[in-house]
Amino acid sequence: QVQLVESGGGVVQAGGSLRLSCAASGRTFSIFGMGWFRQVPGKEREFVAAINRSGDSTRFADSVKGRFTISRDNAKNSVYLQMNSLKPEDTAVYYCAADRTLRVGVTTTASSYDYWGQGTQVTVSS
Repeated sequence: QVQLVESGGGVVQAGGSLRLSCAASGRTFSIFGMGWFRQVPGKEREFVAAINRSGDSTRFADSVKGRFTISRDNAKNSVYLQMNSLKPEDTAVYYCAADRTLRVGVTTTASSYDYWGQGTQVTVSS
C-alpha cells in the first residue's frame, strides 16, 4: 500500500501563488506516475497535471498550462504543484494521486490512478 498526504492549500487572492506538496509513504518503489486532480462540489474530478517517474514527461490541463508546473523529488518521495497567477476558477479541493503502472508518458485519467490522498482545499478570492 501507498499513503499520500497533501499539504500547502489555503486561501489566496487572485493573481497569487501557492505550492502544493504531496508526500508518499509505504511501498513507494511501486509508484511510477504521479498526478494532481481537483474537484469542486457537484462536478467530476478534473485532471490538472501529471509527471512520470523520471520527471521528463509531464502533462497539464489546458486550463492551467503556462501557470502551473509539476515536479517531483524521488529521494523525498514527494511531488509538487506550483500554482501561479491563480484565478477564482482554480478554487477546488486538490488531490494527489499515484499510478503503479509503467507507461509511456503519463495518464490523465483519474480511474488509472491507484492511490489517492485526502485532498487539500485551495480557495482563490477575487
